[in-house]
Amino acid sequence: MSRRLAALNFVLQVAVKPRLARTRGPEQAAREFERSAALFLRRPPYLRRLERPRGLHWISAGPCRVRKVILYLHGGGYITGSGLTHQGVMGRLSKLSGIEVCAPDYPLAQDAPAPAAFDAACAAWRHCRALGYAPGDILLAGDSAGGGLALALLARCCASGEPPAAAVAFSPWTDLAMTGASLRDNAKADPFLPVGRMEELVQIVLGDLPADDPRISPLFATFPGCPPVMIQYARTEILADDARRMAERLRDAGGRVEIVVHPNAPHAWPVFDGWIPEARHSLRQAARFLQDSLDDTNR
Repeated sequence: MSRRLAALNFVLQVAVKPRLARTRGPEQAAREFERSAALFLRRPPYLRRLERPRGLHWISAGPCRVRKVILYLHGGGYITGSGLTHQGVMGRLSKLSGIEVCAPDYPLAQDAPAPAAFDAACAAWRHCRALGYAPGDILLAGDSAGGGLALALLARCCASGEPPAAAVAFSPWTDLAMTGASLRDNAKADPFLPVGRMEELVQIVLGDLPADDPRISPLFATFPGCPPVMIQYARTEILADDARRMAERLRDAGGRVEIVVHPNAPHAWPVFDGWIPEARHSLRQAARFLQDSLDDTNR
């Protein structure tokens, strides 16, 4: 563990996690995350972000391959975040992979509970297809809630017979039924997420949707013809079992799954690119995986 990661874990443990535990509601959480993202989620040099119709952000930070795209779903527990707040991690992934990122601003749960975010992700996929991208030209990615959303979209694409080239999920939230043992076992070890707020958050996100609906909990989805998937998670986070069991389910479906497990990084640590070297290393791994998968698909 680098000194920077140790320092980040300390700051998250003593300042951010208690703050999240005290947050009054999703509206306050969204406002505070937007302010903190502008200050602390760094962007790579020469980042370009274009806001185009249908709530889509197109993000790059250097030369990109022609007619290839990463469809990225941002994290934030379904109640915070946007293509703007997460443009740093998207821009860095684009720079390292040489592939442009398309990121939809899906509805936040306090405004429209599930399955609104899933419907917006499917609409973004259809828009990419309408622009002329073949399924094999599209890669899926996301962090935290966005990682789960990317995997839910992956299941829908597989079921419709047009799987993307590959998918990458950083610390994905895949089980809103909250059946993972790590929610209990890692409650103290997780430096970032307060498990005491999870049940309340789930109620906000679900609305009237059952917790095991695959549109919000891809752990319960099916993945016929699954393409390669990389899942990165930390052993100490409360959502570790969401990621571990998701990988098992994808393998049971016949997919090739690469798992990257960090011993003590915080939840969704790649978003801290520019602060900790572990974030850059993980993004490089993801970028190589996406590049190789794209080449294999289009060979």
